[in-house]
Amino acid sequence: MRALIGIKIRNRRKALGLSQAGLARAVGVSASYLNLIEGNRRKIGGTLLRRIADQLGLPLEQLSEDREQRLVQAVTEAFSDPILAGTPFPAGEARDLVAQFPNAALALTRFRRAYADASANAEVYANRIRSDPLLSELLHQILSQITAMRSAAEILESVPEVDEADRRRFIASINREGQALSEKTRAFVGAFEQSVVAHRAVSPGLEVDDLIIAEKSHFPALEEAADTLRREVEAAGPFGEAMLATLLEHRFGISFEKGTAAPRHNGGFSQEYGFDPDRKVMWFYGGARPETRQFQLARLLAELALPQVIEAHAEDPRLTSPTARRVAQRFMASYLAGAIVLPYSRFLEDAETHGYDIDLLGQIYTASFEQIAHRLVTLRRPGEQGIPFGFLRSDPAGRLTKQFPLPGLLLPNTGHACPLWAIYAAFRNTDQIARQLVTFSDRSRYLFIAKAVSKRLATFRDPPFYSSIMLACDVLDADRTVYGRGLDLGHAAEAVPVGPSCRLCTRRECTHRQEEAFDPSGGATLRTPLVGPAPDLARKHDSA
Repeated sequence: MRALIGIKIRNRRKALGLSQAGLARAVGVSASYLNLIEGNRRKIGGTLLRRIADQLGLPLEQLSEDREQRLVQAVTEAFSDPILAGTPFPAGEARDLVAQFPNAALALTRFRRAYADASANAEVYANRIRSDPLLSELLHQILSQITAMRSAAEILESVPEVDEADRRRFIASINREGQALSEKTRAFVGAFEQSVVAHRAVSPGLEVDDLIIAEKSHFPALEEAADTLRREVEAAGPFGEAMLATLLEHRFGISFEKGTAAPRHNGGFSQEYGFDPDRKVMWFYGGARPETRQFQLARLLAELALPQVIEAHAEDPRLTSPTARRVAQRFMASYLAGAIVLPYSRFLEDAETHGYDIDLLGQIYTASFEQIAHRLVTLRRPGEQGIPFGFLRSDPAGRLTKQFPLPGLLLPNTGHACPLWAIYAAFRNTDQIARQLVTFSDRSRYLFIAKAVSKRLATFRDPPFYSSIMLACDVLDADRTVYGRGLDLGHAAEAVPVGPSCRLCTRRECTHRQEEAFDPSGGATLRTPLVGPAPDLARKHDSA
């Protein structure tokens, strides 16, 4: 993927009126080499990047790609939308747009988000009409009354010899039908309110995602509060499920229940656990794993002991609705729980010592694979950073349900990722690590680590529900992990050719393609020959 740094340097240099040769002399490189940097044909970092930033009067972080990566991804997906089929969009233009016209790029993504919300709301309306006979009848009555009003109005307009008595009768009829239409329309629209309100979480969820990504998945104030609460727990005794339960009972009067079926008061919560604030009871499904119980107890303790900290973060001005703030509160509580169970400095030291072995770290801290993977993503403290990881979670249907991006790696926001990714291969061997060295069409390479796991113990009548969790890191960091050992990390031919998703992938010759590729030239997309192997999307229509 082309870098944005070169474009930023060129634009800033021109804005300051500096010549390319002059800047090159000031930073100690040749003009031809600086030209390659500005043309995005050379990677740059370290001391040279710092010297250039100093000469241009820019903070070093402004020449980083981290802030723009999410926006580049959103612009790319916007232009791959089927509604824009036929619109020319050359490869790499998204990065140029973000670098040179960031506000325009942001406006484009907001328009697409609004379009997605409008389309989703329209789908809600259509589904309600199709599934609810009452609404169908209301709609039929509305259409009938509109037809009657139109007929009466057409008679008044087209028949000039209508006498005064008939004219008054027609006008009275239109008035009656109009009043009835108004009442039925209010009933019709009111029937949708609950569905629409429930659906409006689409944009709030994206707002929270944007907030998390803007903060690089790291919240220093939450880390500090979690460390303080962790010390309070350890002062009372050894940290663990038992001590958390004891503190909750002594400080807040919380009792606990276990069962094989969720209690009635648990409506709206997970069927594995839930909290009834009226009865002050924390309930756990009998098959809930120890790591789930410990994490949820830590989360409840954080919610009860640190409400001001959670609310302060949820009042961020970037969150524009009550729904977004509620979603943010849930995320902040989970973040605190992870930081309490896995204290930053101690956890980072263990991760480095053990080569980021996720299963081993889980045994040390009584934490699940997903909890460890999620915590690794948050290790971004300045001066005390871990390996930068991207995070993905998929359900068994292949739908992506959670993501935290890695700069440079294009992760789909919604839908499905590339079918060749390890996140899907992990479902073939549950509870076993799948590792994969991959290369994208821009020659960037990554190490993927995935595992399909269940959050609860299985019984014959209650089989497990698996999710696949995947971490991704740049190949340059892979040798710091146990998962990079035994792989020829320097040999690009060993990597599996992949893409971000079928629609965004430029590998038109891929035999695993499930969807036609987005055509950036604006011409016709390359279609699968009817006589050849058809992707699954078309195969379901084959008679053979």
